Amino acid sequence: MTITLTMKEESELWAEANYNSPKKSKQEPFEVIHEVPRQLGKGYLRDIEVWPHICMTILDYEYHDNVLVKIPDWDHSLQFCVLLSGRAINEHGGQVGEGYTCISGSGIQRNMTLEFPKSERRLSVNIHLPPDLLLTFFPNEEGEIPHQLRLLTKGNDWQTLLYPETTAAIQGIARQIVNCPYQDLTKQMYLQAKVLELMALQLAPILAVQNRQQRSPRLKVEIIARIYYAKEILLSRLENPPSLLELAQMVEVSDRTLQRGFQELFGTTAFRYLTDKRIEWAEQLLPQGNMTIAEVGNKIGYSHLGHFAAAFKRRFGITPSQSLIRKKSVSG
Repeated sequence: MTITLTMKEESELWAEANYNSPKKSKQEPFEVIHEVPRQLGKGYLRDIEVWPHICMTILDYEYHDNVLVKIPDWDHSLQFCVLLSGRAINEHGGQVGEGYTCISGSGIQRNMTLEFPKSERRLSVNIHLPPDLLLTFFPNEEGEIPHQLRLLTKGNDWQTLLYPETTAAIQGIARQIVNCPYQDLTKQMYLQAKVLELMALQLAPILAVQNRQQRSPRLKVEIIARIYYAKEILLSRLENPPSLLELAQMVEVSDRTLQRGFQELFGTTAFRYLTDKRIEWAEQLLPQGNMTIAEVGNKIGYSHLGHFAAAFKRRFGITPSQSLIRKKSVSG
């Protein structure tokens, strides 16, 4: 069974559950515990005010059924997210968990549908903060937000979504946050340090790219923003992507600049990036069981089943049919 909710409906269910049984932490005045709505599943959510205007949410829950949450365009704050178990995926190819974390920049989030598989425990750490706090924590010599971080502050423009890979260090810090051994003021101080450490580790690969560009022919900040926008367009149009020339025109750069930007920012070409994301999308479509392997391959742009199988095996080390058998074995 699949339950489909709008973001408003999901929020109302959580608000109702919170109204009926809010739980203030017995020891921590800065922490509130909420139970998952019983209609949806079991578990809890812990909201912790780490600093004024900086909230950390620890979620540990699972849903009884598959849940789809339809999210409209909306004004999103800056968010850093790490899943220690479980995953959340959207139809644009974005995935948090199973190897990937997420940084949601501030700005307007495009409408999307998030999918939460049933009976899958999700343990996550989320950090929410207004973007102007980047200026408080990391001002440059001119007293402004460093140019490396400006892609995270889009205002009334479309937000930047980044999916840094999960590392052992990131997992370690997230687990230390979940299992914090301290209480009272010591706990708050400890979590403040861990929040900054977690943010730094997630930002490290993005900042490393920026540093490489300072040592090489440098991309301007506005060009970097356009390249990230091009990446978001590809993610939102996996089924019917634009050509390289069309994509370059859409983000108002030359096709040469687009190719150089992808290579410098993501270490690959735009075509290879698109191919990888489409194959990852295929891996998500296969276990749903409503399409054949050939139909999945055709949906992501492969008219020849053999070419699809070869590309899939290069990416995951197994064929689509082997992946489907393994998924059925796990779920069965």
